[in-house]
Amino acid sequence: MLDLLVIGAGLAGLTAALRAAEAGLRVKVIAKGMGALHWSAGTVDVFGYLPGSEPPVRSPWDLLTRLPERHPYRIVGGPALRAALAQFTAWAAAAGLPYGGSAVAGDNFMLPSPVGALRPTYLAPQAQQAGDLSRPAPLAVAGFQGLRDFYPQLLADNLAAQGISARAVQLPFDLLTDRRDANTVQLAQGLDQPARVERLAAALRKLVEQGERVALPAILGLHQHTRTVAALQERLGAAVCEIPTLPPSVPGIRLTTALRHRLETLGVRVEIGMEAIGFQAEGGDIAWVETATSARPLKHRARSYLLATGGVLGGGFNSDHTGRFWEAVFDLPLTVAQDRREWFRPRFFDPAGQPVFHGGVAVNDTLQPVDAAGRTVYRNLWAAGGLLAHCDPILERSLEGIAIATGVAAAEVIAGISVPQVEMERG
Repeated sequence: MLDLLVIGAGLAGLTAALRAAEAGLRVKVIAKGMGALHWSAGTVDVFGYLPGSEPPVRSPWDLLTRLPERHPYRIVGGPALRAALAQFTAWAAAAGLPYGGSAVAGDNFMLPSPVGALRPTYLAPQAQQAGDLSRPAPLAVAGFQGLRDFYPQLLADNLAAQGISARAVQLPFDLLTDRRDANTVQLAQGLDQPARVERLAAALRKLVEQGERVALPAILGLHQHTRTVAALQERLGAAVCEIPTLPPSVPGIRLTTALRHRLETLGVRVEIGMEAIGFQAEGGDIAWVETATSARPLKHRARSYLLATGGVLGGGFNSDHTGRFWEAVFDLPLTVAQDRREWFRPRFFDPAGQPVFHGGVAVNDTLQPVDAAGRTVYRNLWAAGGLLAHCDPILERSLEGIAIATGVAAAEVIAGISVPQVEMERG
């Protein structure tokens, strides 16, 4: 029998599976789909904005103790959050996908968004770090005629309007592919080929000025990313950075691939297309979870279960026109009101966010789901990631930090390694 069945293959589920497998547990991951990493920027945001506050957060560590008492970061604790982030960077580096942060330890830094907004983040892939907007070198934003979802002139103009030295350059689309049309994933696969990297470098050398950094859409290789970036920088003699495009996210796919490859080496199966459609509870424990197949449902049995299906955007929650709002696998109690008139504020872009996104699965100090009275729902069930209550990971820009911290913490509790602390130590 499995020691742990993880339901969900996003960042929370994958990091939890990794930590549990490294602790010696027999683990399997099942998921309906590929997880939110495929439409994320591939960065790790720890905390970017306080709800209702406009300026971005400079240092996440300076405000974590000001968060609500049951915020996931308060449950996990500051030292455990730091340790989980360090564990993540070690996993990524070992997979050939190094992550790093600001030159000022503990601070966020600003990267350009796909439309030229300034986006605070805490950790970024090496190829995005060169886009740190605190650096004085100007940006040459290179686009490709006919490439969807990346508009260099708009991006450069918006950066320039915020005092960032940037200009746009355009290159022919056929430098990247012989196809008339291709998405970013297909283009990234093409740039795994050294010959195409050489052609791109030759074209850029004619356009890039001395002292500029070169910003490109995030298509610099899929499986040979590190080699592609290094070769391009060497041939240009300039720093090269990637800017994420609209989904599908090549940086997110790279990270998913790296984490899944590590899981495979540990003997962990990740089964996609396994939608959980039912379960059986016996005596306060989950006995099995079943998933849909082309024939009869398939039962999965384990000693422990971790729910990491995400919130509304990840498909972990569902709703209907009557105002019912529910958790999709175990029908766990939610902190979301069962009245749709209370889900949203009148202003769509209200600085305080929307109540429906702040609600979720409430957990105890060991990340086990609890009901409104604080009672554990199932003794062998834990929860992690974007489905947790008392936070708004999208508004806060904390989605990846919460996923990593709670995924690792839950795995360590299940493995008997540690128990999260209730109060977070400052810094």
